[in-house]
Amino acid sequence: MCGITGWIDWDCNLIQQKDVLERMTSTLAHRGPDASGIWLSQQAALGHRRLIVVDPAGGKQPMIRQQGNNTYVLTYNGELYNTPELRRELEQRGHLFQSHSDTEVLLVAFIEWGAACVEQLNGIFAFAIWSATEQKLFMARDRLGVKPLFYKQQGPALLFGSELKALLAHPSVKPKVSAEGLAEIFVLGPSRTPGHGVFDNIHELKPGHCLLYDHNGLRLQRYWNLVSHPHTDNLNITSNKIKTLLKDAVDRQLVADVPVCTLLSGGLDSSALTALAVENFRASGTAPLHTYSVDYLDNDRYFKSGEFQPNSDAPWAQRVSKHLKTHHHYITIDTPQLVNALTTAVHARDLPCMADVDASLYLFSREIKKNATVALSGECADEIFGGYPWFHNQETLNATTFPWLRDIQTRTSLLSTDLLKLIKPQEYLQQRYLETLAEVPKLSGESLAACRQREMFYLNMTWFMSTLLERKDRMSMYTGLEVRVPFCDHRLVEYAWNIPWEMKSCDHQEKGILRRALAGLLPDEVLKRRKSPYPKTHNPNYLAAVKKQLTQILDDPNAPLLPLINVPAVRSLTQLEGDTFNRPWFGQLMTGPQLFAYLCQVNIWLKEYQVDFEI
Repeated sequence: MCGITGWIDWDCNLIQQKDVLERMTSTLAHRGPDASGIWLSQQAALGHRRLIVVDPAGGKQPMIRQQGNNTYVLTYNGELYNTPELRRELEQRGHLFQSHSDTEVLLVAFIEWGAACVEQLNGIFAFAIWSATEQKLFMARDRLGVKPLFYKQQGPALLFGSELKALLAHPSVKPKVSAEGLAEIFVLGPSRTPGHGVFDNIHELKPGHCLLYDHNGLRLQRYWNLVSHPHTDNLNITSNKIKTLLKDAVDRQLVADVPVCTLLSGGLDSSALTALAVENFRASGTAPLHTYSVDYLDNDRYFKSGEFQPNSDAPWAQRVSKHLKTHHHYITIDTPQLVNALTTAVHARDLPCMADVDASLYLFSREIKKNATVALSGECADEIFGGYPWFHNQETLNATTFPWLRDIQTRTSLLSTDLLKLIKPQEYLQQRYLETLAEVPKLSGESLAACRQREMFYLNMTWFMSTLLERKDRMSMYTGLEVRVPFCDHRLVEYAWNIPWEMKSCDHQEKGILRRALAGLLPDEVLKRRKSPYPKTHNPNYLAAVKKQLTQILDDPNAPLLPLINVPAVRSLTQLEGDTFNRPWFGQLMTGPQLFAYLCQVNIWLKEYQVDFEI
């Protein structure tokens, strides 16, 4: 993976702006620690930071190619998993290649097919291509939004970058946040409205979209969307098709010129990917697969079983590793590390994030990076197969809101009167919810219950899945670790989208169809294990530490957080004993300790990014 950035300007001679481009590019060094490159012309400036995964010599960027009287320049972040097929097709069309990198294949694909090239790609990507003669910039993002891409248009200029920090490094971009941005933080956070960049007039290119910028202005186009149609395959055909698609995705995503591992929690999804990876390694005669799991110091002592986290991962990871004969690594995180990493997580995401859930992933990735450059992870299976509790609980399923934002009252009770008047939390939340429902690709003739399930899947795939993908990208890439997500293969997603709920939940268990597809690949007890999300710390020392940190903020009259919160209400929460409340206020994991940590992160963000806001 890599980091990309750039600047198109019709009025400014960008050849004279090398220092600005270098500054924007350098903010992404963590995404690409292995190499750096820039390309400048009068109207276009492109920057690139490279993490070498395939073809060390042949994949240098920005990549330039001359075709006729036109010069094409590419800056690209991602991986194409169908590179061999694309290369053969392009060679048959008369193109010659100088490397075996997917970067060159992507650039030639654009030269051959133009904007339509995105329809040919199987992969995770965000890229920009400048056509010098035509004076056009084309940008695109992968179908599910695994790789990030932000942009800002101001006057005759367009700025873009893999992360918000690249845009904020430009002297004309100020860290200002309007009422809408504050609503994103305090109502929806740590999720974000698709396409919303939180900072004023900064946008994220939505998944499955492309952008064209030329002298006629900026145009957005959606090149991919889910399509609803009747599912005609029976149960056996469906389970076999799922296994075939998943195995092909894993095989494609194991290709690399650097060490590859898997993240193994002992749950269904990560165990399935690990089992398929082991099969691939054995068939190719590769050395034993390395696997990694994360836990917290003293979690065995303090773990509390609950509705969303029925058991701890450690014994299950050990069981699966032993069964598959992997070389397993246990990463243990201590409380002081976790608290310190809350600040690092904000820097990684440029926004307040999922508190210790994010911070721990950063620490976990940092340890993995010492031995591997690429990891496969099980994200997105729950969103496409219906693994979350809110798919199965009728009250939550039929609630007219995002199911991971159920406890909005707790959040609003902690906000200042001025902020409540400004952002109107309930109205803002309802507006975003209804906007999303209006996008759902409906299926004519579907029952009300089936229609609601389809809506729930769409909500999860466009919102909750995006939040987890953003988390995984920012925390892993902040350490220079590339994480691939086979369940996000668009062919698998398209197929699963139309499988009816009765089939997805067959055998009276969540993700029943996936469990059927994996029969024989994993031990029965792993196949039947109840869903348990990414682990969090249960150590009371963590709660005490974030309470202390938040209290210090409350006691600081200059803390930027104070005008935005109801200080007495927040202070009263910090003075209660124990875990103040166990009901999640976001997702499945974020309860009392994570609320305190999130407020700390908001203060860190406001202070260190010097965020400008008015209430």
